Amino acid sequence: MSDTSASGQSSSASTPPSSLPSPQISSLTLSDEEVSKADKAHAVELKAQANKAFTSHDFPGAAKLYGDAIDKNPYDATLWCNRAYARMKLEEFGYALADASHAIKVDPKYAKAYYRRATCYLQILKPQSAIADFKKVLALEPKNEVVRGQMTATQKLIRKIEFEKAIEVEGEKDPVVRCQEIIAEGGCDVESSYTGPKLTLTDGDYGITKEFILGMIQWFKDGKALPKRYVWEIVLGAYKHFQQEPSLVDVELADGVTCDVIGDVHGQFYDMLHLYGMTGEPSEKHYLLMNGDLVDRGSWSIEVILTAFSYKWLYPKFFYINRGNHEAKDMNRTYGFEGEAKTKHGEQSYKLFAHVFTALPLATLISATKPPATQGKAILSEGLKRFFVVHGGLFSKDDVTLDDVRKIDRIGRQPGQEGLMCELLWTDPQVAPGRGPSKRGVGIAFGPDVTRKWCTLNGVTGIIRSHEVRQDGYEIEHDGLCTTVFSAPNYVDQAGNKGAYIRIDSTGTQQYYQFDASPHPAMKPMAYVQGGLGSLMM
Repeated sequence: MSDTSASGQSSSASTPPSSLPSPQISSLTLSDEEVSKADKAHAVELKAQANKAFTSHDFPGAAKLYGDAIDKNPYDATLWCNRAYARMKLEEFGYALADASHAIKVDPKYAKAYYRRATCYLQILKPQSAIADFKKVLALEPKNEVVRGQMTATQKLIRKIEFEKAIEVEGEKDPVVRCQEIIAEGGCDVESSYTGPKLTLTDGDYGITKEFILGMIQWFKDGKALPKRYVWEIVLGAYKHFQQEPSLVDVELADGVTCDVIGDVHGQFYDMLHLYGMTGEPSEKHYLLMNGDLVDRGSWSIEVILTAFSYKWLYPKFFYINRGNHEAKDMNRTYGFEGEAKTKHGEQSYKLFAHVFTALPLATLISATKPPATQGKAILSEGLKRFFVVHGGLFSKDDVTLDDVRKIDRIGRQPGQEGLMCELLWTDPQVAPGRGPSKRGVGIAFGPDVTRKWCTLNGVTGIIRSHEVRQDGYEIEHDGLCTTVFSAPNYVDQAGNKGAYIRIDSTGTQQYYQFDASPHPAMKPMAYVQGGLGSLMM
């Protein structure tokens, strides 16, 4: 293990995970133009190098090498298709979709390209479009029963989505109210056979203690589950604090107080425990802020979210959680949390989680209370540093203010595909100035000039966001104004990245801490994805 730290605004050595679109994405026109034998041979060599990088889980390197090969021979459909797959591993589904489409343009009978594109459509929550491409694959390969099964599962998914929308239109009862009714009716009592850690019980009301949380963590490590009643009490205990918080939470760091900002955890429970061992528990002198995407992909999302919600219930002013794009129904349905919650604690429990996710604040403003030792060129507010912490990033327009974020009506609402909430949870930084299309297929990408203009408008020293794997766990971008932090090491047991977190003190000084993945029981990521589509989501 190599736990290390660095302080200040020095640049991270992290390799950016994204690869820029090849010029051919917009300019390729198919013709009988000849590619020289030398270029074809060079493309084959580059493809072999890219395949080796992919096998070693160096997906950024593989995407770049496939792109170099495309530059030599843009008429080889396998190169476009392979780069699409590398980009899918980087969660660049918008770029991957374009690559798969170009592979189809080069070779309209290339079944694998249609399959890759279908997978991309599923990843960006467009299952109807995926069905059309699955049908193309089956027209070319009518005996491909694996694809036929995946198409059938996708059709079932579409029917499920339509059914859920119909129920919402009819007006299903608030899950919080319904769970409280079930409790009052005596329909969710703790089983007499339960021998695990106990919540306190005073005059019929449950309470939580530090001793309970520590016992619960060990209970989870022993592979055991809490009673449903305890799950509901923890979620409801956290909810009463979330619903009182604004969409933009203000956190001031008094003298001697620090705050650790934690990026995506994604159901990697054992890595989160290692992380908590490094940060220490929340206290009046040390706050923790989890910056979204606690669930999905990893197969211990229930254990992760119950631990986090327990700390929120016990320490509401020392422990904070921002919403991520994966604290949303459509993502939970696709990436595993819905299946995990229903498997472990039943459908009503999942409905409760889904509603409480909508109460999570959308961003946090961390404000120093002491002036920095050296100001330099930092953007200050009344001589003090402050940081806008959000899961995704900035906006498609320039004039969004902190007050606009505070005023967002979030409870009971899903992020959707556009608007301020969507952009807060989905957007990504880009190297180029201005704004560009999202490499994910949802939201936008924003450049360093956009970041500087927004920070200047709002008196913000820097943006801290998560949402993307960084090989070193964090990366300082946009001339020091935008930092990405990601806290799921060896993401989905494949990426080989470090995890990291950021510590901020009362002067606004930042320190960066890295950590490696921890061993975990033999359960693969995405184990609870419903309908047999888990392999497509990896």
